[in-house]
Amino acid sequence: MEQFLASSTYIDYHHPAVMAKAEALAEGLSTKEAVARSCFVYVRDAIAHTGDAGRGVSTIKASEVLEQKTGWCYAKSHLLAALLRANGIPAALCYQRLSCSEYTPDLYCLHGLNAVWLEAYGWYRCDPRGNKKGVDAQFTPPVERLAFALGENEYDIEGRFAAPLPEVIDALRTYTRYEEMVGHFPDRSA
Repeated sequence: MEQFLASSTYIDYHHPAVMAKAEALAEGLSTKEAVARSCFVYVRDAIAHTGDAGRGVSTIKASEVLEQKTGWCYAKSHLLAALLRANGIPAALCYQRLSCSEYTPDLYCLHGLNAVWLEAYGWYRCDPRGNKKGVDAQFTPPVERLAFALGENEYDIEGRFAAPLPEVIDALRTYTRYEEMVGHFPDRSA
């Protein structure tokens, strides 16, 4: 579990602002599940999804997402992992391959989400991407309520990752603004 508790370049929970936010989100809560829910709701609701906003920078590090208050799904998952890990809760990054036709027809891309270790249930996936019409992600262990139901030619990427996938980091570094990222989302085929 150590790798899922570590601070890193992109899940930089040792950053003072991330530590302060993690502490604030845990204040007065007595269980790790309650802390995990608090962190999830904060990232889902208080951090704008860059695609939904239709503008913004492509943040990468958890501290950047927190500072800018925006991020693509991948970056939002980096912040949630950082907040959870800062509170001693193991957190992983997960990915799905989904249709991105809302941006570009016939395009598929990776979608970033999280898995959190909850003593009562084991690994539990949650999706802090942000709700909107047709998207209703919730934190309801043990039942997963992710942002998207898988459709034709869509699937979960196998595994839980301690660090972001290289193709995700490459895309976020290369396409630094909303307008640049649309049509160039990271992808990984089976």
